[in-house]
This record gives sequence, structure tokens and C-alpha cells, in this order.
Amino acid sequence: MAIRVESDPADPRVAVLTIDRPDARNALDPEHQEALGAAVAAFEASDEQLVAVLTGAGETTFSAGADLKRLIPAYRDRVRAGEDVPWNFGGFTAVERAKPLIAAVNGHALAGGLEMALACDIRLCSPNATFGLAETKWAIIPGAGGTVRLPRAVPLGLAMEMILSGEPIDAAEAYRTGLVNRVVPLPELLDVAVGLARGIADRGPLAVREARARVLDGLGLEHAEAMAREHEAFLRVMRTDDALEGPAAFAEKRAPRYRGR
Repeated sequence: MAIRVESDPADPRVAVLTIDRPDARNALDPEHQEALGAAVAAFEASDEQLVAVLTGAGETTFSAGADLKRLIPAYRDRVRAGEDVPWNFGGFTAVERAKPLIAAVNGHALAGGLEMALACDIRLCSPNATFGLAETKWAIIPGAGGTVRLPRAVPLGLAMEMILSGEPIDAAEAYRTGLVNRVVPLPELLDVAVGLARGIADRGPLAVREARARVLDGLGLEHAEAMAREHEAFLRVMRTDDALEGPAAFAEKRAPRYRGR
């Protein structure tokens, strides 16, 4: 199965998940959809891996999303037969993640490909990247978080234009509107993404997960409730052993040794 799961040789706390189906623009057919979902779930369950990077094989396409020849027809036929079928595309729509995931977008991220990138916490891309939700061109709608996550990532008007027209934007526009954090030369993209993952893995793992959760949770809450939940999380993290280790390491001018407790 062409979903490659590799540990960073320099830091086993970092996993690299690669959709390796370049002959099909890294689109997910039923088998690859299942395999990627299993890879994401295994990363989330791992005690050793703390941060992952998601990318696609080759130099032109991150992922073209769902395979229109196999995955979409198979799903559509079951829906039209009256089934209420779950749609956990690539393992990103039905699984609540706690660990950070970085997208290294090495080319076109279209339809479900963009939705997978949107499900990541941080997005880096190469200059040849494009981003689009093309579903309306095929008389369907984004169903893996596109209508939810894109308006939270870019201005509403741009999200509406991308979703309703199905037309993509380029890397420069994605950077200008905040869809991606950085545009990195293609030969350096994966190394930069892995380097960022290593830096996050060096931080207190409980603090990273709690901070991530509070950011995402707070987006849907009133200000006062979000602040209250942040304070509760602040107290929880303050009670951990890692919160003792961090300042101690700083005072002793050494690298901290976090244990996730």
C-alpha cells in the first residue's frame, strides 16, 4: 500500500506520512483512503511520535483528493442506495486529533487534497503549489471539512469564491491570505517542515497539545468562556512535572528533559 510512514532518522519523535501514488496525482482510492486513515490513527496512538508531517510523492502534486474514478462512485452508489455512510476522508473528518500535524504542500492541493491540508495545524508550500476546492465542478460539495475549515483560514469572500467557483489560487495568493505560513523552495520544503516539527517536538508535549486544543476549541466559544477554559488548561499544565522541568532547565542553562507527565 502506497502510504509511506517513516520516522525522521534524526528525531524519531517526528513522523513523515507520504501519499505515494504520483501516477494518480496522489488521489485516494478506497485502499489508499483506508491506509492513510490507519496511518493517521497509528500516529495519534503512538507514545513516541509527537509531531507528523503530511506530504505527497513527487514534485507536482500534494494530493488531488478523492479518486473520481473509484472512491467517489463507490461512495455515491451507497448513498443513493439509502445508506448513511461515514466519510472519514484520509482519517481527518471523524477522528479527533491531539497531536500537531504539518502539511508540506509540494504542488497541487485540490478538493480533498486541500481539505487534508486544512486539517493540518500548519501549512508550508512550494512555489508551484495551487489550492482549490473543485467539487462544484463535479456537482458535489466539499465533504471533508472544506466548507468549515476554509472560511476559518482565509477571508470569507475568498473562501466563498473558491468553494462556489471551484477555481484554485496559487502559492503567492495562499501566502498573502494566510492559507499557508510560508512558501519554501521545493527542494527544501520537506526539510523545512521536518525542522519545524522537530522544534515543536522539543517543547513540552502536554503543553503543546493543551495549547493546540485551546486554540481550536476557543474558535467556537464566546470570549469569556474561551478565557475560562484557557485558565483551566493553564492550571492543569502548571500542575505537571514538565512545568517544573522547563523553568529548572532554563535556570540551569541546559536542555529540558520533558517526560509528558
